[in-house]
Amino acid sequence: MILVFKHFFYKNYVGLSFWPFIILKNDSLRADDVLINHERIHLKQQLELLILPFYFLYITEWLLRSLFYLNFYTGYQNISFEREAYMNEHNLNYTNERSPFSFMKYL
Repeated sequence: MILVFKHFFYKNYVGLSFWPFIILKNDSLRADDVLINHERIHLKQQLELLILPFYFLYITEWLLRSLFYLNFYTGYQNISFEREAYMNEHNLNYTNERSPFSFMKYL
C-alpha cells in the first residue's frame, strides 16, 4: 500500500518503506517505477528479517558506517540494505528474482 505524506521527509528524501507501507513525499512519485521498486526491495528485506530485526540492523549498520565515514549521509549510502536496493532498483523484476538475504552480498 502506498501512502503520501508531504511534510514527513527531510531534504532530498522522497520515499521510505515501513512494513507494509511505502510512504512517498508527493503523489506524483507513484509513477516513478524505479523509486517504487527500490522501496519494494526494502519491503522484501524487512519481511525476510521478520520486520523488527530489520530496523534494528538497519539503524545499527547506519550508525556504525556513519562513525566509520564520519558522515551520516555517506553512512546511509553504505548500509547493505541500501546498497542492494540502489544497485538493483532499475531491474523491475528484481524482487521476483532475488534470493533471500541477498543484502548480505553488500556488507
